[in-house]
Amino acid sequence: MISLIIGILVSLIVTMVGTPLLIRLVHKLHYGQYIRQDGPQSHQVKRGTPTLGGVVINLAIVLGWAASALYRWAARGETPSWSAVLVLFAMLSMGVLGFIDDFAKVRKKQNEGLTVAGKFIGQFILATIYAVLALVVPTKSGFPSAQAGISFIEQPFISFEFAGKAVAIVLFVVWVNFLMTAWTNAVNLTDGLDGLAAGSSMISFAGYALIAFWEAYHIKGGGHAGHAYAVSDPMDLTIIAVCAAVACFAFLWYNSNPATIFMGDTGSLALGGLFAALSIATHTEFLAVIMGGLYVMEVMSDIIQVGYFKATRKRVFKMAPIHHHFELCGWSETKVVVRFWMVELLFVLCGLMIFYTDWAGRSGLLG
Repeated sequence: MISLIIGILVSLIVTMVGTPLLIRLVHKLHYGQYIRQDGPQSHQVKRGTPTLGGVVINLAIVLGWAASALYRWAARGETPSWSAVLVLFAMLSMGVLGFIDDFAKVRKKQNEGLTVAGKFIGQFILATIYAVLALVVPTKSGFPSAQAGISFIEQPFISFEFAGKAVAIVLFVVWVNFLMTAWTNAVNLTDGLDGLAAGSSMISFAGYALIAFWEAYHIKGGGHAGHAYAVSDPMDLTIIAVCAAVACFAFLWYNSNPATIFMGDTGSLALGGLFAALSIATHTEFLAVIMGGLYVMEVMSDIIQVGYFKATRKRVFKMAPIHHHFELCGWSETKVVVRFWMVELLFVLCGLMIFYTDWAGRSGLLG
């Protein structure tokens, strides 16, 4: 529990102290945000607002976990978890891709950074590297972190050992690529209003912290422990999820309306990568659709808008993603953000109830 508190305090301090320092640096370098011309006209006043705030969020999460790991090593001789390193790699690698995109925007002095193809290629390469590492890097339990996922995929397709493993590995890599691409772009789309992505990420990561902590408690606690998912190093995952929630919480001090800094793609792609990696590490990839329900809403509104417009030349929403639709309906930006936070909170509570019901059913607690 002390290690958890250390992670929380370090993440909080790093974000609260580091963000104003970054704001000054970005102001000095004139790295301000460029606003899309086809968006709501009320957003044009945000032009020039410092961006790259995701740098501090990423740093806070890494240093929070590192401080916690250092304490556990000094106090109990526990070595750092490779599961944590893999999850942080997913976050940081996507954050670097987002940084390149943000930097391209400020260099070009426009709202377009990397091309769509360039961003997808980058996501493909990084997600594939993460998937391969997950298959070969051992965790504290002595097995690769993807072992349970591979076993689950392998058996339904083919029983011949070599061919079965080959098929399973390919499917796992494809599956990871889909998840990484989907969640990074989903969080990126959600980052369209002051505080929207930071607040909703705070809620979703708090939910994942509870899931990972539940797994850690029941794996160690006996009793119904055998009914917990086969999760490697869940306490490390708990600490990372808590640090992410705290970092997003502290970032809201500067990112709430009117924002004095934006997280940029450096933050949104990193948080999307972290969300995807946590779902993979906790083996809750399908539950993540509920836990990240707001992100799904944002993506689906964009898909529906584009698809319907191409088919009929008409629009379903006044503007997509859907948060812009409600802005154009007359809601203030703050009202949209707070209500969307409430929606995400309901999704997370629903996800936690589904998670507990599933666990209780397998434990025999439901009768």
